[in-house]
Amino acid sequence: MPTFQFEAMDPQGQEIRDVIDAQTQDEAQATIRSMGYFVTKISVQKTDKKNAAGKDRGKTFALGGAGGKKMVTFTRQLSILQDAGLPILRSLKILESQTKPGALKNALIDVCDEIEGGATLSEAMSKSPKVFDRLYVNMIKAGEAGGSLELILQRLAEFKERTQTLKTKVIGALIYPVMVVVFTVLILTFIMIFIIPEFKSMFEEFEIDLPIATELLIAISNRVVKLWFLFPLIPIAGFLFVALICKFRSGRMGWHLYLLKTPVLGKLLQKANLARTTRTLGALVASGVPILEGLTITRETSGNAMYEKMYSRVTDSIREGETIARPIKVNCIPSFHPVTAFFFAITLALPPLAVLFVKPDLLWPVLYASSVLGIVGLMFYYLQYKKPVVEDLVINMVDVGEETGELDVMLYKVADYYDEEVRTLTDGMMKLIEPVMIIVLGLIVLFIVVALFMPLIGLISGLQGG
Repeated sequence: MPTFQFEAMDPQGQEIRDVIDAQTQDEAQATIRSMGYFVTKISVQKTDKKNAAGKDRGKTFALGGAGGKKMVTFTRQLSILQDAGLPILRSLKILESQTKPGALKNALIDVCDEIEGGATLSEAMSKSPKVFDRLYVNMIKAGEAGGSLELILQRLAEFKERTQTLKTKVIGALIYPVMVVVFTVLILTFIMIFIIPEFKSMFEEFEIDLPIATELLIAISNRVVKLWFLFPLIPIAGFLFVALICKFRSGRMGWHLYLLKTPVLGKLLQKANLARTTRTLGALVASGVPILEGLTITRETSGNAMYEKMYSRVTDSIREGETIARPIKVNCIPSFHPVTAFFFAITLALPPLAVLFVKPDLLWPVLYASSVLGIVGLMFYYLQYKKPVVEDLVINMVDVGEETGELDVMLYKVADYYDEEVRTLTDGMMKLIEPVMIIVLGLIVLFIVVALFMPLIGLISGLQGG
């Protein structure tokens, strides 16, 4: 007798996970319903070894998931094939034959084999969680239950396309300044290692009295020549430090709150997260997924500890009979977090320490400046840590949606609004970053030119006078 693994909701809305023995899946579902549970997911716990061996045929080695763009293309193509009236198995085999080797092709091979073995589309997709996430599977399951798989696939395709567009927009806005900074550092490092030492040798040969700017530039060059290997280690050490802190729940919350409260970047991340989560919840509600299951999936896909905590508390409040809008309003205000305060303090306190890289004898003035700036960072965080991470617009729209019974429509409107806000904000950031980068680079070049040419002018004047 096969064993079925299932997830269900009890009458109080609590999530139940267990296994049950039954002859067929229908018999297992009937038994679970007789226990007073609402089945949300069920699958065979063990598969036949022969079938498992058959599934390996045609597969290639692949790591990770399928990638956003591939999933967008696959979902749109499957939606078109289903709208044309093709059987689901034939549609999947057509797409599998056209897909390049990788994680998606391997998953489609498994899905086709599972469907041929009698499983439904949602059951088959649930066996490949790295490619078809929980949101994807639940929307497909809702479409199967309501007999509207074609419509659900269209909504899922639109959802994937908009989510991918938003993600691409945000990443694109961050790539430009990062690349400019990286190339600037590389060029300046080259100048400090190979160009400045040549001028230093020339100045020493003519025994010229050097201005303060030139002495500072030469001191920086000497340090870079001796310690150039430390530069790649600085970002790596920073990344490892943040990764280590995020291993702890409190540390992850503190880092994510720091990102949300950072000027400009924080607003962008908030709007992008609200656009993604409201569209996710709207798509699930429109597809007929129960609200508790929808909130759970939305929490898992938010990608930010603050929003995960908020949606978790909203889920608990709904189990107690609350609506959605009020718990969001109550739980969207962060509390003071010491890890976030530490990140704000260290962000302003670290830059002055770079002076010690050039002038180690300025230890105490540098420590004093770092302390003052660290206190400024703490004050900045303290003055704005209570600002909510969800705007009143979202709360009001959700409230209206609950009152009118059109929650999914209102959530889609909120998502569309924030998509446009993210687009406007990223465009504004790009327009602002370009002149700022030009000004900064211009000042750096001006400093180097002035520091090098002032002694040369003095040298030429001395030779003319001689």
